[in-house]
Amino acid sequence: MSAVLSTVNSQERSRTLLQDGVRHLLRDHLTMAALIILLVATFICIFGPPVVENVLQIDEMRTNTSQRFFPPGTEGHLLGTDHLGRDQLIRLMYGGRVSLAIAYTASVMIVLIGIVLGLASGYYGKRVDDVITWAVNTLNSIPPLFILLIVAAIWQPKAETLILILALTGWTGTTRLVRAEVLSLKERDYVLAARALGATDLQLLFVHILPNLLSIVIVTGSIIAGNLILIESGLSFLGVGVQPPVPTWGNMLTDSRTYFATGVHLVVWPGLLIMVTVMCFYLVGDGLRDALDPHRIRLGTGRSKG
Repeated sequence: MSAVLSTVNSQERSRTLLQDGVRHLLRDHLTMAALIILLVATFICIFGPPVVENVLQIDEMRTNTSQRFFPPGTEGHLLGTDHLGRDQLIRLMYGGRVSLAIAYTASVMIVLIGIVLGLASGYYGKRVDDVITWAVNTLNSIPPLFILLIVAAIWQPKAETLILILALTGWTGTTRLVRAEVLSLKERDYVLAARALGATDLQLLFVHILPNLLSIVIVTGSIIAGNLILIESGLSFLGVGVQPPVPTWGNMLTDSRTYFATGVHLVVWPGLLIMVTVMCFYLVGDGLRDALDPHRIRLGTGRSKG
């Protein structure tokens, strides 16, 4: 019996941080449910529109004023129609493509910029740190809405333009977070030992320091993605987001407020999708934070939420 227990304990100790994190994540039913919902929503928004168009014989841009404000389930329109008679289901799918593309793409760009600048600032210090810190403080002093208003006045906002602007104005928080972690990690014994053995700066940064930042960066990226969907919705409300007729969940919700009395379903569906998607991003971020926390794994204090 003691030999069996010794073997089990040895296997427990031999598991890596990543393996322990994955094991904890798989037992966290709430986080897994949120992740599955995000994956299913993304899959439907990417591959669903052609299927729906072929099966229901509808077109996302085709208008029919005789079918305005149809309630869900009327004449083949599963989620009803809008004020121009356009099918709400197909528009929600196309709108999800844009909204989720903004969330995924801009968050990845923000994280990448934050990692590069944060690593450089925290590791090299001195003038490099001064310049990057100055850029962070300067950008933080300019309201992002002011920049977006200028962009909207010069160019008609498109999804690509909005992604670029959100990425170029949203990296400061990630940079500060990465910089603070690098300042701590570069003084750790294993980094000092690697430097003493002749490791180059690039080896120290990308082999010894960056892997220890990935858990924080992944969690931050999932939370940023949820925030970006809310930001896109807020910008659409102010009229500086992606402009119709290109649908997003944000501008669909904004347009529907005028027709609340005659087509309440136009408010419910985009609002519900925004709420559920953002909540799932936050739940995934929270679950990843617990799963990838080395202190939890070391002390064995993790607990499934399911």
